[in-house]
Amino acid sequence: MQRLNTADQLLFGLAYASLLFTLLYYVTGFVQQFHDGFAQEDGPIEWSTAIFLFISSLVLARRSLEQARNGAWVATLLVALYALLFFFASGEEISWGQRVFGWETTEFFAENNYQNETNLHNLVIGEQQLAKTLFGSVLTTVLLLYLVALPLMYTRFNWVKTFADALAIPVPGLRHAALAFGASLFIAVVDLPRKWEVYEFIFSVVALSIFIAPTNSDRFDPMA
Repeated sequence: MQRLNTADQLLFGLAYASLLFTLLYYVTGFVQQFHDGFAQEDGPIEWSTAIFLFISSLVLARRSLEQARNGAWVATLLVALYALLFFFASGEEISWGQRVFGWETTEFFAENNYQNETNLHNLVIGEQQLAKTLFGSVLTTVLLLYLVALPLMYTRFNWVKTFADALAIPVPGLRHAALAFGASLFIAVVDLPRKWEVYEFIFSVVALSIFIAPTNSDRFDPMA
């Protein structure tokens, strides 16, 4: 079995620790403590998720600059786009620091955001909450296809490899697929309020691990 690199030892350790803490809250029946402490709004899990998403955006931004130095302009723009998406996700996770800096919610978000916060994922369009539609089941399906299906298909189908490399997509490894699949089953089984905060944290940790050492590392310059 391949030995985990130093970054993965740290990141996977954090992921497993978060699942262990969640399990302890679940089996001991400390539901309210989980809701009001570990997984609370602006709590340790939510802020950790935002930090790891932000670090991921920095790693991707560096990858983009490496592609630019090699004159791979299509890859440069694509990876820069991925970096912006993770920067956006990081800001959304903590409502762009609204509760930290204490600014007032604008009229638009006050009328259309069901949590009265400055973020997009809690917007209500008509009678649909984006958190439960686009940012819920749809995004979860896309992420599981990326984390579980892609690493299984990348080495088996040339067209998948060609497609992923053409779009400069950092491909997960089987270790990432195993953790993502296991965490998905775990979150589906435990019955805790705000358990999805833990799921988001797992994704942020796995994403950073992927971007540091993707399966298709030959598609990118090695990190210095």
